[in-house]
Amino acid sequence: MFPALETELKQQTLPDPYEDFMYHHLQYYGYFKEWVPPQPEYFYQPTGNEKLPEIVGEEKGTVVYQLDSVPSEDSYFTSSRVGGKRGIIKELAVTLQGPEDNTLLFESRFESGNLQKAVRVNTYEYELTLRTDLYTNKHTQWFYFRVQNTRKDVTYRFTIVNLLKPKSLYTIGMKPLMYSQLDASTHSIGWRREGDEIRYYRNNTDDGQQPFYCLTWTIQFPHDQDTCFFAHFYPYTYTDLQCFLLSVANSPVQSQFCKLRTLCRSLAGNTIYLLTITNPARTPQEAAAKKAVVLTARVHPGESNGSWIMKGFLDFILSNSPDAQLLRDIFIFKVVPMLNPDGVIVGNYRCSLAGRDLNRHYKTILKESFPCIWHTRNMIKRLLEEREVLLYCDFHGHSRKNNIFLYGCNNNDRKFWLHERVFPLMLSKNAPDKFSFHSCNFKVQKCKEGTGRVVMWRMGILNSYTMESTFGGSTLGNKRDTHFTPEDLKSLGYHVCDTLLDFCDPDRTKFMQCLAELKELLQQEIHKKFNELGQDMDLEGSWSDISLSDIESSTSGSDSSLSDGLPVHLLNTADELNQKKKMYKKKRRKPLQSRKQRNKQYQKSNLMQESKLTEDAPEGAGFASTLQKQPAFFKNSENTSSSMMKNEKPRLNELNGRDKGTSLGPSKMTTLILTKNKERMQREKPGFTVSCSPKRNTNPSQEPAPDTKPNWSRNRYPATKGGRTTAVVYPSLHIYTYP
Repeated sequence: MFPALETELKQQTLPDPYEDFMYHHLQYYGYFKEWVPPQPEYFYQPTGNEKLPEIVGEEKGTVVYQLDSVPSEDSYFTSSRVGGKRGIIKELAVTLQGPEDNTLLFESRFESGNLQKAVRVNTYEYELTLRTDLYTNKHTQWFYFRVQNTRKDVTYRFTIVNLLKPKSLYTIGMKPLMYSQLDASTHSIGWRREGDEIRYYRNNTDDGQQPFYCLTWTIQFPHDQDTCFFAHFYPYTYTDLQCFLLSVANSPVQSQFCKLRTLCRSLAGNTIYLLTITNPARTPQEAAAKKAVVLTARVHPGESNGSWIMKGFLDFILSNSPDAQLLRDIFIFKVVPMLNPDGVIVGNYRCSLAGRDLNRHYKTILKESFPCIWHTRNMIKRLLEEREVLLYCDFHGHSRKNNIFLYGCNNNDRKFWLHERVFPLMLSKNAPDKFSFHSCNFKVQKCKEGTGRVVMWRMGILNSYTMESTFGGSTLGNKRDTHFTPEDLKSLGYHVCDTLLDFCDPDRTKFMQCLAELKELLQQEIHKKFNELGQDMDLEGSWSDISLSDIESSTSGSDSSLSDGLPVHLLNTADELNQKKKMYKKKRRKPLQSRKQRNKQYQKSNLMQESKLTEDAPEGAGFASTLQKQPAFFKNSENTSSSMMKNEKPRLNELNGRDKGTSLGPSKMTTLILTKNKERMQREKPGFTVSCSPKRNTNPSQEPAPDTKPNWSRNRYPATKGGRTTAVVYPSLHIYTYP
């Protein structure tokens, strides 16, 4: 049980003017937000006749809604906590002059909302300005707002005027999302893709600053006098997470293997939760043999698709499925489901309340300024001291590419060459209509050195990934040209679990099969690259020595924003901390006075090291020599860098004592656990047939036909049913927040 969480939820309040609305929100919205449309929602097909409205602004229009861009001093961070600011909230919308007044009433002062201004420029036409991330002047992408006083069978036009990205999925068919409260209450319909005449184009106003881009669409509301919401993607708020965690904490079964604790507090005082998920071990040896898997989400608050994938993962791993039980037997899962709750609550797209992109500051030493990042990295650092971390994955959203894909890090160790690409390839086979291996990228760019993926890789996690999920939909298989629903993203969370079982199968057939396929794909890519350069080269025998970074283009992240660096007031603090570190190191050293002394000391240490290796650790010496004899890359070689070697020392020592025949596979103890669980599952459920790898019958002699993919088991996720889904009934709580 987790009584502190229940207390925290019960204490949330909003001012009186919002309580009537909140009743309807809890009654309708909570039940239908995961509604699955009965038919696929196809991309919008442009006709070429879409109108490009000229932006006129408030000079020729009427302001009907306007917020301050930054909270005033007396409410500095109070609006960034769930429950919002206590006290009277002033009216910002216009007052209707009577029942015939058809002015739309706008509102965004709710959790994750971020509309700053609405200008009425015609009877049914409105220009909308989004609020930038707090304490910045940029990062406008996410939107979420409410409209009231609607009229049926009238065509309205909305134009967002201050978007910052020159490219967008709206140019290739993505539609906005709409939610109608009357449809939810009368027809059990939730969020759905709506909009016509959709265009994304450059703003014609030029003030000499950065250029703005516009998104325009038309809509016909289904009812008169309805309350509707529009959003960039399916919202998943901090309160949604707390309700889910409370249900887990109150479950007598799930709470036995899912321990919930506070990792730290955010700048605004919100709790950042850490889940530890594993079955109790039977013996200390079994507990010590378990490897760890670390999953995180919502470091970028506007990327709610990451939360839906996380929700699918948690739903499955906490279930009573035999596969889930097996995963809990062999792994310890460390999960941080929402890294940036402050940003989620206030409706930021990219930043925390420090006004910085947290996914560029994983190397930070400023614990007080970036607490969630500092504590997450520290937690993983301690975990690496205890056991091997098999996989790290941070769930994100992508605004310019369709499908789901991974960014990883090219491995410099020839012993594990291409191993970091096996998991993504397996995932693409398990979810072929959603996950695109072709879109994956493994190049480590200098501008991404502060990201979670790269920092964890340099700490020694070979399989370190960023999972990018589109805001749009799929261009693959049966889902081609359709938008993703929450159910699609949740199924990806399940496929992560399924792929983990494939990846760690004691029978290495699938692993080696994928490795061979990767080598073939890479060889084709190298030939293609040489052809583009107009060069002929015989790669036989040496093609595998080419630097992988040379044949990969730069990654195109969800925002690909360069780090803004530290805020000015924190620069001095960081400098002081760095100076203290340097002074501490200097005090510990005993500097030698001359070159002769240094050479003498160097020779002495070398002799001692060689004698020790000869007497005590011949295997270790052999391993070190094999590392030294690795083949050199061609130009721009990324062969084992000094920084990588420093960070890899604990891993290398650990690998030294392993069976060399199973370089990336589970340890003998883990294999034993898998085998025993396999036998136990078969005894308990003799008629149960599943496709998770430890329980699959894999015939090594059955090789795939040429030009065909291996026969991977698929479609094990429960089939999606149209219409109303079964509502999840949470404990009765006084949760006062908007949807």
